[in-house]
Amino acid sequence: MKAIRNTVAKTEILKLINHSPVALSHAEIQSELNGLCDRVTIYRVLERLISEDQIHKVVNLEGIVKYAACHSCSAEEHHTHNHAHFSCEQCKKVTCLENIEPRFKLPKNYQVKEMNFTLSGICPDCQ
Repeated sequence: MKAIRNTVAKTEILKLINHSPVALSHAEIQSELNGLCDRVTIYRVLERLISEDQIHKVVNLEGIVKYAACHSCSAEEHHTHNHAHFSCEQCKKVTCLENIEPRFKLPKNYQVKEMNFTLSGICPDCQ
């Protein structure tokens, strides 16, 4: 088991992501932290949280990477994040759709390591 280091930046970034109903971009996280740490530290913390299976990343339709909490994972079992995400065309929020698991059939000898399944449209808040 890996030793887990906690820093003020890591604690605050994880708290921010865990309490957000939508996935957050690096810029949104940096803005919310009000100068707590620099952008490089934020990138390092985000990569560490991903490697510790506490968050996952989502790429929206514009190619912007956003970060969301792992809601169905535990310390013993990390699930692949093969759920769909919804990207609102108006407000640009990206939401994890936990109850929807896309299914597909690959040709023989293909192995999926990671996937990004994003639906686009108008979210309930913008309708």
